[in-house]
Amino acid sequence: MSANTAVPSSSEAERHAHETSSDHTVAPGEIAIGVVIGRAAEYFDFFVYGIASVLIFPKVFFPFVTPLAGTLYSFALFALAFVARPIGSAIFTEIDRRHGRGVKLTIALFLLGGSTAAIAFLPNYATLGATTIWLLAAFRFGQGLALGGAWDGLASLLALNAPEGKRGWYAMMPQLGAPIGFMLASALFAFFLANLSEADFLDFGWRYPFFVAFTINVVALFARLRLVATEEFVRLIEMRELEPTPVFETVRVHGRDILVGAFVPLASFALFHLVTVFPISWINLFTQRSVGEFLMVQFAGAMVGAGAIVISGIVADQIGRRTLVAVSAGLILLFALGSIVAPLLVGDSEVGQTIYVLVGFGLLGLSYGQTSGSVTSNLGTRYRYTGAALTSDLAWLIGAGFAPLVALSLSSEFGLAWVGVYLLSGALATLAALGYNRRTSAAA
Repeated sequence: MSANTAVPSSSEAERHAHETSSDHTVAPGEIAIGVVIGRAAEYFDFFVYGIASVLIFPKVFFPFVTPLAGTLYSFALFALAFVARPIGSAIFTEIDRRHGRGVKLTIALFLLGGSTAAIAFLPNYATLGATTIWLLAAFRFGQGLALGGAWDGLASLLALNAPEGKRGWYAMMPQLGAPIGFMLASALFAFFLANLSEADFLDFGWRYPFFVAFTINVVALFARLRLVATEEFVRLIEMRELEPTPVFETVRVHGRDILVGAFVPLASFALFHLVTVFPISWINLFTQRSVGEFLMVQFAGAMVGAGAIVISGIVADQIGRRTLVAVSAGLILLFALGSIVAPLLVGDSEVGQTIYVLVGFGLLGLSYGQTSGSVTSNLGTRYRYTGAALTSDLAWLIGAGFAPLVALSLSSEFGLAWVGVYLLSGALATLAALGYNRRTSAAA
């Protein structure tokens, strides 16, 4: 991209920051730390809302229906953020092109933290009626817009600057944000469940995790801006041509790659919510098990998942990222078949529930560790920044956005075996997308 045709990527304020930080060299390890911190903050917000959708919102905002119906309504609102993400990507891409990546990140993360914190101040249904539900929906939509704008290019830059033979290792690092964010959120809710009465928890205790989310987002913002505001970062971005391109242009040139890329991680993304948010709803609605104790089982599962993500980086560098994604999808397919034939998460079988969580998190870590970037290499450097964001948005919308709602609807009506059927469809979609991508790549 020539200097006279390139769209400016930095605002005047950012250029001043570059001048003051020109003596700072950005190493791959430092980029990795910034990516993990940013992703962990985003996922903490994500899981705080997801856990509250099960434990809080049905009682606080939907007390006029049954607990099951209230949870289904909560999951419907949960999906709004995934609908909003592609819209947010389009809006914030233009902000990035006009005012710079630092301005975009600042607006997006304050919108994310502000929307999350605002939920903590919402009055219950008895006080404000249906208005409080509409406000909850608006703030959830705001979270989705912000998540679309929080894309900073750090993960793509990290992968492109990875040493030869270490692409898988560096590709898995951003994915560690998911288990870290879940561990923080689950531990915080478990603490309040263990130390507050139910009345106090529903009155004020549940609000504290949302306050914490705002604080974490501020910390993450400064950690990421510290990298974005350096001259070395800008030089690497420009060298790799990781500049934002218009959304419609990107879709016109790489629409097929974006669509195929969105289907590649479906197995992982479907499993994502079937071991995190959905099991909490089943435990809460249909068993006598302590939710707080189950959250700590999931905490242990997230640790297993984090270890599996690290292993995925080692294995991917030996056999290839796409091969590992295909193998992981095959394992998830077997896990889904097992869930259909003999559902582990059944009744009050705490052993079965624990096995489901630990095995599920292990498979999730192995697959999720390499889903990002397994197909985005088809985009080329010019369109990778915007194309990777759109691919991720579409994948989350198709594979995960409605997963808790669909899984709870099916299981409550037809039994837990249908959760396995839903997961099976995601595994088959991943394998089909990988096969299609291989054929079209070979023919190109």
